[in-house]
Amino acid sequence: MITVEVAQRDVRSTFLGGFAGQLVSGVLWLASAALGTWGTRRSAILALVVGGVFIFPLTQLVLRAMGRRAALEPGNPLGQLARQVAFTVPLSLPLVAAATLYRPNWFYPSFMLVIGTHYLPFMFLYGMNMFGVLAGVLIAGAVLIGLYASASFALGGWVTGAVLVMFAFIGRALAAETRHAGDAARESR
Repeated sequence: MITVEVAQRDVRSTFLGGFAGQLVSGVLWLASAALGTWGTRRSAILALVVGGVFIFPLTQLVLRAMGRRAALEPGNPLGQLARQVAFTVPLSLPLVAAATLYRPNWFYPSFMLVIGTHYLPFMFLYGMNMFGVLAGVLIAGAVLIGLYASASFALGGWVTGAVLVMFAFIGRALAAETRHAGDAARESR
């Protein structure tokens, strides 16, 4: 039987502490924000919503391009949790649509809120408290931008993209650090 700790270590190792997925997501958010700044709102919204469908396959492509496996070990029970958490985003899109229809400049803040809350279960999935910090930053950013800076359509897109890229590298470093610590502990036995 696989322990929770072993399953979490597999998730951290396979997905590099969320590196590839957050990097892909961050680049998508930045591209959408660029369209929202220099293009049209419609193109920005479509880019993020339609592009979001390709986050997982692109994440797997990035992992494979890095010479890494792109799937959890067979029998890892956290794979089911990962799939369930992934579906929270598309199932929340009607709420994002309602907020956007009410006030178009709430598109990014409402989507930030969805993405931020979606990262909360990642704390357990990866066994990394970093995801709680990421969730908190995105949720607080969504509220602050929605309440105090909603005159700018694309600000939330820029902030989210930058935060996701930054946390991609933090997650990768933390996952490597815990992997090295685990290797050292096994060698000392």
